[in-house]
Amino acid sequence: MAESLDLMIVGAGPTGLACGIEAQRAGLDFLILEKGCLVNSLFNYPANMTFFTSRELLEIGGLPLASVNVKPARAEALEYYRRVAQHYCLPIHYEVRVLGIAAEDGGFRAEAETVEGERRNYRSRKVIVATGYYDLPNMLGIPGEDLPKVSHYAMEGHYFFGRKVAVIGGANSAAVTSLDLYRHGAEVTIIHREEALSRHIKYWVRPDLENRIKEGSIHLLLQTEIVEIKRNEIIVRKAAGETSRLENDFVLALTGYHPDFDLLRRAGVELDPETSRPRCDPQTLESSVPGLYLAGVVISGYETNEIFIENGRFHGKQIIGDIRKRL
Repeated sequence: MAESLDLMIVGAGPTGLACGIEAQRAGLDFLILEKGCLVNSLFNYPANMTFFTSRELLEIGGLPLASVNVKPARAEALEYYRRVAQHYCLPIHYEVRVLGIAAEDGGFRAEAETVEGERRNYRSRKVIVATGYYDLPNMLGIPGEDLPKVSHYAMEGHYFFGRKVAVIGGANSAAVTSLDLYRHGAEVTIIHREEALSRHIKYWVRPDLENRIKEGSIHLLLQTEIVEIKRNEIIVRKAAGETSRLENDFVLALTGYHPDFDLLRRAGVELDPETSRPRCDPQTLESSVPGLYLAGVVISGYETNEIFIENGRFHGKQIIGDIRKRL
């Protein structure tokens, strides 16, 4: 692409789409680049997942989200965001991964690669990075983590019928996944390094999980961590230091995810050395690189529980309002 756009948006999740809608309303010449499919992270959520927020808080662009329940299901959300993209005719290039963003000639050049390996360059006057965080899991850094039996994402429970599954984590994802595995006939062990399960487990999930643990249907090991994963077993260590071996067929390491900090660093964005929170103006959301803006959860560094669709969907108005003053 030789011509220069007014704006390039990296990421076609709900926040990126909301930014695109605002850019369209402002009459900007823009393009959205997405490394996967539309709302790629939501697409990779468990098939039977239900959102933990009401449908109104997932809405963007003034379009209502129709749902038979107060809390919409994944399939309903996917249909909704398809309808949003279609209604606004948002220009999106799919399966194009942005590898780097560099300031150039008063604007920006983004180097990208298609799924077929073709390299492309895109040029724009301004950039919004709205890449989310779901594609980059927090690794355990232990031997055996690269075995095929290990996944950092929840999977449908049916696959694990009759198998021994270790779920690492003590927050909501681990709780919901463990219950789904149990109900599909898996032998489930939750392994959590803290003294108690997270207080952030949703109020309608916690009683169910606690009852399954109390009756022995789901095993819980607190103050415990996996130190090695082997083909047919895992080695765990208690806080006191003693280790033991557990028979195991699969490990679901639901230890959280983080934004693409490397992409931000390569673009010159300053990150806090401890939290990796990028420096940006709280009013305009412009980063430490003039003309490069941040939207959605990418703003929060490792504290990914601060920003969700509910509040990230408003970032587009902040950003486009500032861009309109400068173009």
